[in-house]
Amino acid sequence: MPLKQDLLDALHISEDELLRHLIRDVEEVFCTMVGMEDLLHLPLQVAPETHFKDCITAMVGFAGVYNGLVSLHVPRKLALAFTSSMLGMEVTELNDDVRDALGEISNMIAGSFKQHISPGGADIKLSTPSLVSGEDYYVNAGNNLDTLTLRFATDEEWFMVAIVLEKE
Repeated sequence: MPLKQDLLDALHISEDELLRHLIRDVEEVFCTMVGMEDLLHLPLQVAPETHFKDCITAMVGFAGVYNGLVSLHVPRKLALAFTSSMLGMEVTELNDDVRDALGEISNMIAGSFKQHISPGGADIKLSTPSLVSGEDYYVNAGNNLDTLTLRFATDEEWFMVAIVLEKE
């Protein structure tokens, strides 16, 4: 969903440019941390989803001149694959390693993204990552007018990155 124009005006950036930054941030984090150089961004922004099944959601909040939330929504099977790649060993069950890996990925995406909305990032602070997982759950944050939601694909499946953004 598109961001409010007054927010984009305050950022001095177009939504397209902000999306390009987010896509590049996600690709760089996955290349560096997960070793995935073939990550595919599915071309359209998608409507924010709130209902997840057999997934893990890692979230990092940010506060300062801009407030918001970065969330990473990953199917369980893909979360295990990401963690296996990061650790260089097979991970077959949801455990602390998986939670730590997804928390770190979401934290790195948030850290990179905040540089685009606040040069130097000093006036925006990040929270500790929080995770939700389960067979069937809902996550709501912000409203659709303040959210950028992108879908990415690997050889196996797709995952989502969403950013809720608002001016202080």
